[in-house]
Amino acid sequence: MALAEDHGDGTEATEAVSFIPLSDPDITSAELSAVEALLCSPRISNGPITDAFEKAFAAYLGRKYAVAVPSGTIGLLLALKALGIGPGQEVIASPYSFRETVHAISLVGARAVFADVDYWSGALAPAKVEERVTANTRAIIGGNPNGHPAPWLELRAIAQRHQLPLLEDSTEAIGSRYKGELVGRFGDIAVFDFAQPLALTCGEGGMVVTDDIDLAGGLRRHRAHRLDERSSIVVSSAAPHQAGMSDITAALGLAQLRRLDEILERRRLAEQLYNAHMQSFEGIKPPYVAPEATEVNWFLYLVHLGTRFTRSSRDAIVDDLRIEQVEAAAYCHPLHLQRHYFERGYRHGDFLVTEKIADRALVLPFHTHLTDDQIEFIVETIKDASINIGAGAAIY
Repeated sequence: MALAEDHGDGTEATEAVSFIPLSDPDITSAELSAVEALLCSPRISNGPITDAFEKAFAAYLGRKYAVAVPSGTIGLLLALKALGIGPGQEVIASPYSFRETVHAISLVGARAVFADVDYWSGALAPAKVEERVTANTRAIIGGNPNGHPAPWLELRAIAQRHQLPLLEDSTEAIGSRYKGELVGRFGDIAVFDFAQPLALTCGEGGMVVTDDIDLAGGLRRHRAHRLDERSSIVVSSAAPHQAGMSDITAALGLAQLRRLDEILERRRLAEQLYNAHMQSFEGIKPPYVAPEATEVNWFLYLVHLGTRFTRSSRDAIVDDLRIEQVEAAAYCHPLHLQRHYFERGYRHGDFLVTEKIADRALVLPFHTHLTDDQIEFIVETIKDASINIGAGAAIY
């Protein structure tokens, strides 16, 4: 399929569609100027820019402390270490995710105990979490999958009932709100990621936030030691991971944070265009939004194929889109089916809801540079592809 160009004389010329990537960062002269200014300064590492980014990010969320890290996975690893979680202990988490921050549980030597998810939102189902709590459980990690907030009040109630810390994986959800509150404000510790294709991206990097001064200190001790801390008995008691963020990354992130509202608004325009074009497609519906999710800023535009579709037919649609120069992907390969967790005893059928929705979940290009014509082309291409594999099924 190709887009047609109207020449104005009643004739049309059909031209090949240029490649439409899954993501495309929203970078302006503001970001370029910030990085250039840093590169021209006498300090491009261990300088003041990372501190400024941390303070600005904490202020944005209304949290007391923010600690910059190289990635969301490393951020969660440091959070677990700051909580004293390690070998022989258990952490409850979701097997349904695009990003694999959950690997941090294994990296600290603990065991990931998965709980199934809600069919509609893809977030942890509180009742399933409660079932998985044992005497060996040391924390609960809830996520905001693809930007959709988890049921934080219910998860918090479970954590309090069992006296467990609640960690918030917000690596896919910056700017989303649950009952009017920004995500990142619900966990004892919350983790963000800044890799592409997130709305705020600086190539790589992440941020861990908390209101607990002791946890913030623990995070920093496990992250890295500053030059002026090398003689500190307290700080040197922990072997650091040298997991700091470069000032170059921080300069880009700080510039993006200042433009975040603008970036999110432009992404919402792309969402509205997708929703409009999806209305005429019986086999696919726009992403679900729960009533308590007062604002959702999507990580990617995720749709679920109808119930007649299988994982192989979803993959066939991805292949057809690729042929038409459109990048798409499966949202999730369930963690419990990946080899690392399979070798730890998990098997197909352990989490039926996760497996069912993962088989039919498809993420489409989602960024601020998409045009109406491109989005229309993407949706029409999916329609054409689905005809070959039996579309027309009800979505839910």
